[in-house]
Amino acid sequence: MNLLVRWGTTLSLVGSTLMATVLSPNAPVLALTEQQIQEKLNPVPVFLITNNQGVPLTRSVTNNAQNAQNAQKKQATVTDVFMNGQEAQAFINELRTVKGKDPKMADMLKSLQVTPVPLGMIYQKLRENANKPDSLVFAFNPGRQDLEGAVTLLRQSGKEVKQFPSVPVFIVRSREKGYVSVKRKTDNKEVIPLFLSQKDAQGLLNQVKQQVPKADIQVVDMDGVIKTLREKNDNWLSQVAIVPSAESMEYVNSKRNNAPKPGNAPNQSPSAKPAAPAAPKK
Repeated sequence: MNLLVRWGTTLSLVGSTLMATVLSPNAPVLALTEQQIQEKLNPVPVFLITNNQGVPLTRSVTNNAQNAQNAQKKQATVTDVFMNGQEAQAFINELRTVKGKDPKMADMLKSLQVTPVPLGMIYQKLRENANKPDSLVFAFNPGRQDLEGAVTLLRQSGKEVKQFPSVPVFIVRSREKGYVSVKRKTDNKEVIPLFLSQKDAQGLLNQVKQQVPKADIQVVDMDGVIKTLREKNDNWLSQVAIVPSAESMEYVNSKRNNAPKPGNAPNQSPSAKPAAPAAPKK
């Protein structure tokens, strides 16, 4: 994947305990500037593989580039961006197993580590290098479990899909009444959570079903989310917030504190009984 190479994104972290509430239709229409987009992205952790100096691991990929005259091979420099820190660490372990016996690579492999970085930083680099030839390509690696869950949900809804095209996003909704919003206790602000984790979305759905038995989880791809945020001026879009997985936040805390501290991880699940969703949002 080269997800963020093709488009910008507007993510924000819901980093506090949430309370589910009815979706308010009165949010103002706000056009986001590039600075606002980056500010919303900065709290969202993604994971690079770097050496102990912070230099990212890269690889060369050969693509066929078609021009007006003929087809020619082109080298691209790619660095992987993982949505799941544990899967990034597993990738390092696999590299060490496969390549560790090569004396030319031993020192480099020993220096590799998982480095959390703000998604806003990657977004900024992509914006800066958008029109530059031979710029670094970021290949996004969504969590395997969430990719499999997205495909399963789509098949259950009757869609034919072999693999998911990009980072999956999970939204709790009622087909008749629309998307569910939640209210943060810290600032009493309503947001519409777009979960990067199916497990976290399921936690909200379990509460919503107490009042709306036919509620379900809609699966969309990040490309479609960003296209909507950039092109539509619907009031409700100003409330959209993409929620990193609880596992990602726990991993960041464990890296920061050198030991897992589950008590410090943000609770992504709503803590109050949700009201019914509001009118559908299209």
